[in-house]
Amino acid sequence: MKKILVTGGNGQLGQCFQKLAPDFPEFEFIFRDSQNLDITNQIQIEEFFQVFKPDFCINGAAYTAVDLAETEKDKAFEINSVAVSNLAKVSADYKTALVQISTDYVFDGDTNLSYDEEDFTNPQSIYGESKREGEIAALEENPKTVVIRTSWLYSEFNKNFMKTMLNLFPQKEEMNIVNDQFGQPTNANDLAEAVMKIIKSENFTPGIFHFSNYPETTWFHFAQKIADFSQSKIKLNPITTSEFPTPAKRPKRSTMCLDKIEKIYKVELQHWENSLEDTVKNYLAK
Repeated sequence: MKKILVTGGNGQLGQCFQKLAPDFPEFEFIFRDSQNLDITNQIQIEEFFQVFKPDFCINGAAYTAVDLAETEKDKAFEINSVAVSNLAKVSADYKTALVQISTDYVFDGDTNLSYDEEDFTNPQSIYGESKREGEIAALEENPKTVVIRTSWLYSEFNKNFMKTMLNLFPQKEEMNIVNDQFGQPTNANDLAEAVMKIIKSENFTPGIFHFSNYPETTWFHFAQKIADFSQSKIKLNPITTSEFPTPAKRPKRSTMCLDKIEKIYKVELQHWENSLEDTVKNYLAK
């Protein structure tokens, strides 16, 4: 039986894999978080690999506090870059295929076109810089690496935009939401399924791939749909980025082209509204 190590096992994506694991009885899933596997410590990683010898490593561990990263630069780079390099080096030694999760924030967003995997990266934040450095390290250190850039990740687990909105709607009569940043909401459950499609593929193809739900939207429209699906009566007001300044600069339009992952791995893409509706209703029904 092939083994899959999932780091960041208690994170948003990690919990999606925990939920998905019973659907893949042909694999043994090993979930680890920072408490029982410190991926910033290469010796710990080497000791783990020596014992378990995983066939695949899905790195779901990440520093994701985008604004806080502006003042915690060292911590962001340690987790998003140094730790990735550690994982890549050790996994390469054991011929373990690595799936590294990255972000649309590696782009500057100054375009009217969708970014493909070969487009020039120009991150505008410490978070984006650290994730881009992690991409480079993974690809350079382990030739069996798939980097998946995703965007606007949400699910029923941990902290994310959907859950934040659902928690705030009952407390407020109205809210201001940015309406001039464009991107693609991604259900973390859909991302987990896409990763499993890659792992199960008979033709494992390394490289960078983009994955999200489609099409593009704005944070305002995203919030509107969350309100609609939860039957909230809150009044939402569209505002500009300049009216809601943040420590870290966000890409204005980081829409990604999804053709490559669809073509090579036959991943079925989902409309974000359909995926969101199911998740909102299931979450509220609990």
